[in-house]
Amino acid sequence: MLQHTDHEGPGSIAGALEAAGIASRVVRPDLGDVVPRPEAVGGVVVLGGPMTADDRRIPWLADERTLLAGAVAAGSPVLGVCLGAQQLAMALGADLLVGGEDTEGEVGLTPVVLTRAGRLDPVLGPEYGGLADPSVACVEWHRDTFTLPEGAVHLAASRRFPHQAFRVGSRAYGFQFHVEIDEALADRWRRPLWRAGVDLAGPRLAEAIAVGTRILRRFVAVATGGTAGLTG
Repeated sequence: MLQHTDHEGPGSIAGALEAAGIASRVVRPDLGDVVPRPEAVGGVVVLGGPMTADDRRIPWLADERTLLAGAVAAGSPVLGVCLGAQQLAMALGADLLVGGEDTEGEVGLTPVVLTRAGRLDPVLGPEYGGLADPSVACVEWHRDTFTLPEGAVHLAASRRFPHQAFRVGSRAYGFQFHVEIDEALADRWRRPLWRAGVDLAGPRLAEAIAVGTRILRRFVAVATGGTAGLTG
């Protein structure tokens, strides 16, 4: 699991993996950890971060994309969240679309709507316990976005940023929204988000946490071919 900053940790992802009996370790390239080679991992999770994905001053970003491309080619489970979704898209040949300081990004709780393909997706589809239909509040914190890689299945959109979720193959998913949000992460994010005029609290946050937990359980079940997290 690749983490890029102290305040954007694994959140609910760690619990979903643990519940399925899957061992994981956190790699911090921002602190000098070496990004593993694709052949050295059984699956990859790439978390969010404040950096721009194509920043050439940060060489390990390119190393992450090499890892992601290799993992997808090998058919390994892959999950990219926020920056991680942008990295996954770029690793598969898509373009990063960088938002400037004057860009109206998405910060806080934002309605995300499933596409037709998303409603049928085994991770996100309502039939499988993922996102509600037609929309649900998800936690966002970004300005940048991306085009879709060739062959990707477009799964979800928001009003301002159409590429909120995509799938490549059967086990590689990118989520622009923070599917990993839990109460502990929300507590860490509240102060900077309050300064931005965002209130990250209340029933809609509880809904986003519950939805994220269900999505992650479904992702683990699909990624492992098992039955973990098929209900609830």
